[in-house]
Amino acid sequence: MIKVYLKGPFLTQSGYGHHARTVFRALQTRKDLFDVYLQPIPWGATSWLWEDNEERREYDKILNKTIQFLNAQGAFDMSIQVTIPNEWERLAPVNIGVTAGIETDRVSPEWIEKSILMDKIITISEHSKETFVNTVYNAVNNQTNEEIKFKCETPVEYVSYPVLKHKPSDLNLDITTKFNFLTVAQISPRKNIEQLIKCFVESFKDNEEVGLIIKGNSSKNSLIDRLNTLNRVKSLLHKYGDRKCKIYLLHGYLNDNEMAGLYTHPDIHALVSTSHGEGYGLPLFEAAYYGLPVIATDWSGPVDFLYKSVKQKNGNLKKKHMFSRISYQLKEIQQDAIWDKILVKDSKWAFPEEGSIKMNLEEMYKDHGRFKKRSKELQKWVCANFKEEDKYSEFVKHLEPYSTNLDQDIDDFFSEVKVDQ
Repeated sequence: MIKVYLKGPFLTQSGYGHHARTVFRALQTRKDLFDVYLQPIPWGATSWLWEDNEERREYDKILNKTIQFLNAQGAFDMSIQVTIPNEWERLAPVNIGVTAGIETDRVSPEWIEKSILMDKIITISEHSKETFVNTVYNAVNNQTNEEIKFKCETPVEYVSYPVLKHKPSDLNLDITTKFNFLTVAQISPRKNIEQLIKCFVESFKDNEEVGLIIKGNSSKNSLIDRLNTLNRVKSLLHKYGDRKCKIYLLHGYLNDNEMAGLYTHPDIHALVSTSHGEGYGLPLFEAAYYGLPVIATDWSGPVDFLYKSVKQKNGNLKKKHMFSRISYQLKEIQQDAIWDKILVKDSKWAFPEEGSIKMNLEEMYKDHGRFKKRSKELQKWVCANFKEEDKYSEFVKHLEPYSTNLDQDIDDFFSEVKVDQ
């Protein structure tokens, strides 16, 4: 069996936490092939998971096994590191880097440099894969002084998330409006909540029947964060004066059943995202497989599942959009969005057009039945093409070639290690 060292934030309430848990579940489908060991890592300011369930008890069991193995100075055959590439390192003879990728049109030079340490990279969307593959920087070889093209040479693949349906909980939402839009997003420059609020208020200022529910936070699910987030939303609303439409803040952690209850709530009629870019867009994916109509920026990760592949008479496949598309312009990211060694200066992402946002919001309200019918078609397609067992199998297949060459990889790895005599 292959001893796999899985490093990631699988015990956190974060997108990368969800990603790490997905990788763990994929590995658990092949217990005959993989002997899994775990190293949990934090994820920024996000909170830790506290639920007591069968999977959490399995984590605790494996964590105890990992501690005993490390204390006995055991060695791993393969590492799988679910984190941003800045944190990748060589930890075993075979190293797999798993990342959600980037939300812009290029990865940083530091990501390309770190990719050299990996034997394979597995991202979550075609956008993330293509961004890794197509990013090229002009550089100079320090030894020859020749100009070179600095790019990722490591093989890159992508495996989407699987559909994970849960029994919806009955939610008692404190709302008075019967037609509500939902957005699930952290308050940050990339998620672009400010523009969504502006367009929503200007479209429905005099309509007391319509509401916008913001499920999100500023950094973590604490009381202080709730007050900070509420104050930020209030400050955004202050400039628009009196209005009849409603905006609600739903702050704090919701488990999978409660999120399912949110997507299927009878008073919530569409999910809307005005994000500048997504590595994948998990809330959009979840809304799609629960049958909730989606309004979203027509760019980056979500196009993988918001477009349906339709077979033409000539046998070729054609992409058909199954959501309300927000048009955009691709422009350089804002100064306050630049993130050292991650979101780099001069990179670009989508800037949604206000007219398109308003048009889609208003059309969804006026003709909801038509969009609901289309969302049911998308739901059927997503559930058929993103099955849990298929996505887990797809992930495992990307690892299998390394299991056959493991002896040579081990020899190569230890030949790199200098041992003091």
